[in-house]
Amino acid sequence: MSETNTNPKSEENLDTGEIENPLLAITSPDGTSELKDYLVNFTGEKLDEESVTVHMIAEVMAAEFPEFLFAFAEENFVRGYQIGLEDASKLYEGSPEEATANAE
Repeated sequence: MSETNTNPKSEENLDTGEIENPLLAITSPDGTSELKDYLVNFTGEKLDEESVTVHMIAEVMAAEFPEFLFAFAEENFVRGYQIGLEDASKLYEGSPEEATANAE
């Protein structure tokens, strides 16, 4: 149902016209795993498309099984926030009082 896309085009955000992550436009070769084949075939049938991209699969998953994607989104948000806090704490190694005094 799908073919390998070696030169993925960026998908365009319909709301803003901005270019999205080019990885979302990648199609996957058939036969690499049973789950991947199922997702590609299910999405292709649901959207009536021959060539299925990662973005299409994400949209169908969001509509059909939002709890699954929410779990990933929440974990990614928490990890990103934690990394940001760790990075911020490495920028200044003094006490919080010294940081506020220096900022004024």
